[in-house]
Amino acid sequence: MTSWSCSSTLSTFEPTPALTRQGWAGKVAALANIAIDRIGYGAASPNAAEIIAAVRDQPGVHALESWDVRDALEHWCYSLRREADLNGIGRLAAHWDAVRMLRSLCRMAEEEARDPSSLEETIEAPIFITGMPRSGTTFLHRLLAEDPTNAVLRCWQGISPFPPRHGSDRRRRRAEHQLRMLHRLAPGLAAAHPLTADTPQECSELMAPTFRSFRFDTTHHVPSYRRWLNEISHDKAYSLHRRFLQHMQHRTRQRRWVLKCPDHMFTLGALQRAYPDACYVFLHRDPLKVLPSAARLTQLIRAPFARTVDPAVIGRQVANDCHDNALRMIAAAQSPAVPASQVIHLHYSTVRDRPLDAVSAIYRQFGLDLTVVAQSAIEAEIARFPDGGYGHNVYQFEAYAIDAARERERFRCYTDYFDISWEIGT
Repeated sequence: MTSWSCSSTLSTFEPTPALTRQGWAGKVAALANIAIDRIGYGAASPNAAEIIAAVRDQPGVHALESWDVRDALEHWCYSLRREADLNGIGRLAAHWDAVRMLRSLCRMAEEEARDPSSLEETIEAPIFITGMPRSGTTFLHRLLAEDPTNAVLRCWQGISPFPPRHGSDRRRRRAEHQLRMLHRLAPGLAAAHPLTADTPQECSELMAPTFRSFRFDTTHHVPSYRRWLNEISHDKAYSLHRRFLQHMQHRTRQRRWVLKCPDHMFTLGALQRAYPDACYVFLHRDPLKVLPSAARLTQLIRAPFARTVDPAVIGRQVANDCHDNALRMIAAAQSPAVPASQVIHLHYSTVRDRPLDAVSAIYRQFGLDLTVVAQSAIEAEIARFPDGGYGHNVYQFEAYAIDAARERERFRCYTDYFDISWEIGT
C-alpha cells in the first residue's frame, strides 16, 4: 500500500456512525480516506483495465483469458463504482484484492506449466458443509478440521495459495497481520465471526479469482453485480475451485477434503457437476435467529470500506437471500439427484449442545472412521471453545427493518419441513 502523510485534522471529516465507534483505528482510517481522496484515487476506481495492467508482466498471465476473467471483472468494478459508495480505503482495498487474486490465477498457470502432475490429482468424495448461514457451519468446520486425516482450506492459504518462489514462507504471518488490522477497523467482528490465520476458510475464496463469487456480494453493496451472478453459469468457478484443491492436495498429500460455505446453496447444480461424488452436510436453524445475526455480520464487514452503510437495505437483502436458501434446501431434500447416502441434515441445536454427537453422525452417515486420535482432538477443541468461540451477541430486528412476525410466516414452510425448533417467539 502506498505510504503518505496528511496534515488534515479530524475536524474536517464528517465520520459515519460506523467509524465513530472505531476508536483510534477509525480515526486513522478517516485520515487515510481523506489522503486517498486528495491524491486522486477517486470515483473512477477500481478499474478493470488498471487491475489487469498490474499483472500484465506476470508469468502465466494467459490464465486471465483461459478463465474468462475480464468480463466478470468489469461487471464487478462497474457495480463497485456505481453502487457500493466506497470510501478511499475501500477503493484501494478492492484494487489490491483484485490484483492479489489475479496474481494467484497467474501463479497457478505458471505452476502447471512447470509441473503439470498436480492436474492428475483426484478429489474424492469431498464433504461440503452448507445450508442456512449463522447455523454453526463455522464451528462444525473447525471441529472436523481437528481430524488429521481431513484437509481444509485455512485462511492464510486462501489469501496466498502458493508459497514464494524464493526466501522464507511468511504467508501465515502476513495473513495474521491483515486479520488483526481488519478486526481493528471492524470492532465487533471478532465476536461475531472469529478469524485467525489458521481458521478454516470458506470455499468462496477459491472461486473469487474468476470474479464469479457471492463473496463480493457480502463484502459490498453491489446489486447489479448480484443480478448478473444470479443469471450466469457457475461451472467455471467450480472448475477453478477443483483446480486449486488439486494443487494443494499435490503439496500436502491429504486426500479427504472438508469444505464449507453457505453460498453453495445458490450454485448447487454447478457444485454437483464438478463433484458428482460429493457428500453434503446441510445445517438448519430458526431463521429468526439467523436474520439479524447475518445482517449484523454483513454490516460489520462492509462498514470499513464504505462511506455509508444502510442497515435496512442489508436487512432486506439478508431476509430475501435466506428465504431463497431455505426454499433451495427443501428442493435439495426432495431431489433424487444426490443419493441419500451422500446427505445428512443437522440442526443448529445439535451442533451447539452436542457437538461430538453431530460429528459422529456425519462420520456414520458417510461411512468414515472416527479414530481415537481424531475424537480426542475434537473433544479438546470443544473444551477450549464450548460456545464455538463466539462472543455474546444481541441483535435487534428493528435495526435492520426486519418484521419478525412476517418472516416467521414466510419461513414457516421451511421450519415445518425440517421440524426446526423456534429459538425466538413472535
